[in-house]
Amino acid sequence: DAFVSGNANISGNAYVSDNAKVSGNAKVFGNANVSESANVFDDACVFEDAYVSDNAKVFGNADVSGNANVFDDAFVSGNAKVSGNAFVSGDAKVFDDACVFDDAFVSGNAKVSGNAKVSGNAKVSGNAKVKQTI
Repeated sequence: DAFVSGNANISGNAYVSDNAKVSGNAKVFGNANVSESANVFDDACVFEDAYVSDNAKVFGNADVSGNANVFDDAFVSGNAKVSGNAFVSGDAKVFDDACVFDDAFVSGNAKVSGNAKVSGNAKVSGNAKVKQTI
């Protein structure tokens, strides 16, 4: 059963279903969908037409928006942003201040961190690590 707790806010046409959890100060709004066993917590936001599913986690101050999809066992955390038509899947991790957008695809055990930006039609997969430090 879906679970919403704390100061979490679900609004608009947003949908939380299956065993998904939204908690803390997290917000899910617009036409966003959080399903299966996905977990959105802390101050994270999932909005517009974004989709978070399977065992994916979105937390910290992370944002998932646009038509982005985060699924499998992937996680997005820190101040990271995933937007556009981007996909984050497998055991991929997007964290710190990293951004994944446009039609980019991050999968496998890939890690995108620091101030890194992955965009366009870029594909980051396997055990790849993309990190930019300033």
